[in-house]
Amino acid sequence: MQHVPITVFGGPTVLIEYGGLRFLTDPTFDGPGDYELPGGLVLTKTAPAPITPEELGPVDAVLLSHDQHADNLDTAGRGFLAGVPLTLSTHDGAQRLGGTVRGLSPWASVALPRPDGGTVIVTGTPALHGPEGAEAIAGEVIGFVLTADDLPTVYISGDNASLDVVRQIAERLGPVDSAVLFAGAPRLPVFDGALVVLDGAGAAAAARILGARRVVPAHCDSWAHFTEGRDDLVQAFASAGIADRLHI
Repeated sequence: MQHVPITVFGGPTVLIEYGGLRFLTDPTFDGPGDYELPGGLVLTKTAPAPITPEELGPVDAVLLSHDQHADNLDTAGRGFLAGVPLTLSTHDGAQRLGGTVRGLSPWASVALPRPDGGTVIVTGTPALHGPEGAEAIAGEVIGFVLTADDLPTVYISGDNASLDVVRQIAERLGPVDSAVLFAGAPRLPVFDGALVVLDGAGAAAAARILGARRVVPAHCDSWAHFTEGRDDLVQAFASAGIADRLHI
């Protein structure tokens, strides 16, 4: 079985071509700059987006893990949502963003018609953006699983730092063929330096738990608060003995 086409455009922005539909994760198209969060925390983008919305072309649906942090939805990304027929995100995000944004609960599903007459099922998955109890500070976050009768399963983690969450997903929806894992090992002072998204070792462990044949890493470049990059992921997967599963 051939893999689903997946293209990473820097940061958390990934194009997934599935069943004749084009899905985009967490759109970030701004140039380098600073973004201030509540409490005085500043996120710094260090590199421009490698593609513009015009170059990207039409998208059928955005899979938005969350809207409250600029490294997942920046200013240009917010503008981009207005031209997309459907955005699936958290219920809190749907209330804040309005427009065509629709809230999706973990384990709930949406059926989207395919151009060929079939159906793609998008299922929400839980995500924990930090250590246990982080929800009160980090807010609501969601991941996604794409399935279709004739296609391999694709999992998109969103900003998740919990392997326990990954185990829940594997038990209910696994195994998966391809896993788009947000990594980069970001750490923030508000959580005393604890991981708020997976590091390389965690991504390798998640790949094993999910039974993923292919892992496409995202969310591991272009932001100053990421403490690991792609080279760290390569080393982590090599150390775990599954270097062949990592596709960069």
